[in-house]
Amino acid sequence: MNITKNTFFCYLLVLISLALCRCGKKADENKPIGEVKAEAEKMSVEKLRSIATTYKKAITAKKDDVEELAFRLKNIPLTKMMSDEAKDLKADIDALNKSISSLHQRFDIYYEKLKEKGVDISGLEIQG
Repeated sequence: MNITKNTFFCYLLVLISLALCRCGKKADENKPIGEVKAEAEKMSVEKLRSIATTYKKAITAKKDDVEELAFRLKNIPLTKMMSDEAKDLKADIDALNKSISSLHQRFDIYYEKLKEKGVDISGLEIQG
């Protein structure tokens, strides 16, 4: 019963985080790279910064989720590492890492466009 509650809590955290990331402006990890590049070419500096900030927030939120799941996985006893709970946590971490990678690719386009325009990009750097 405890494992079920923990798994439910984990999924709930992920869903809440995803919902929060989608409030307001959306960082779309599925938007084709070519489309992102074409849109970035036409955007004003303010719009580029706004979208880059949105992507940065989404990436940071998902990295926080990965850290939380990794902490939970680390606390699973070695004897239970092959359990469904551990497998689910690993799958969730893998999915989040894939999402972060996709978001980062798109963020980099906006970030590089701002650099290309000679804009101050301080505060847009992503740690880690």
